[in-house]
Amino acid sequence: MVVFFSLTSFHGKAQNETGNNKVLTEKQQNLISIAAITAKGDLQALKPALSKGLDAGLTVNQIKEAIVHLYAYCGFPRSIRGLQTFMEVLDEREAKGINDVIGADASPISDERTKYERGKDVLEELTGVPQDGPRTGYSAFAPEIEIFLKEHLFADIFERDVLTYAERELVTISVISSIGKAEPMLRSHLNICLNVGLTPEQLQQLITVLKSTLGKKEAKAAQKVVNEVLENNL
Repeated sequence: MVVFFSLTSFHGKAQNETGNNKVLTEKQQNLISIAAITAKGDLQALKPALSKGLDAGLTVNQIKEAIVHLYAYCGFPRSIRGLQTFMEVLDEREAKGINDVIGADASPISDERTKYERGKDVLEELTGVPQDGPRTGYSAFAPEIEIFLKEHLFADIFERDVLTYAERELVTISVISSIGKAEPMLRSHLNICLNVGLTPEQLQQLITVLKSTLGKKEAKAAQKVVNEVLENNL
């Protein structure tokens, strides 16, 4: 239980630090670009984005974690190709004498509760909404996916403290914006962004990064949903 509470404290502290800023950090901006380009599958553009992220101070493990995280939203093929491209970039940088910082691994989880219970608590913390109600919508239609989401996505993945909740949400928003046509999910995760400490100014800046990374079409679609979310949270 000690490790579990330590993880919660880590995420909470990081979220508070994020909420105190009006702009995204250089590391956060690079996470957005890396996630969006990986989800798009543009491996040629991904190489310089990965190098730029490392130069900005992201650790090898932070970038690996972001690329692993995004598989839950755009699939193994994009994630694995992103990891393979990252391996190439690291080899090329090492050949040039660049020693990139590996960074911390994920802390071990010693919480003895079931993964479902842990994932339910993580989702409740992310959304600020109690998760004890009856299943509705797609969760009622296909209960197994609700179990997979809580046990795997929100326990196995989100509990890993290599990235903060806010950083994971930036990655998630970038992926959803890249693949497009998933406005309800985008809306939900933008609300989570606000709940974990990201500011409206940072969400607007996220759109600017997406515009330079993905293009006007994707950024315009994401901007529309951002505007709706911010209006509803006034």
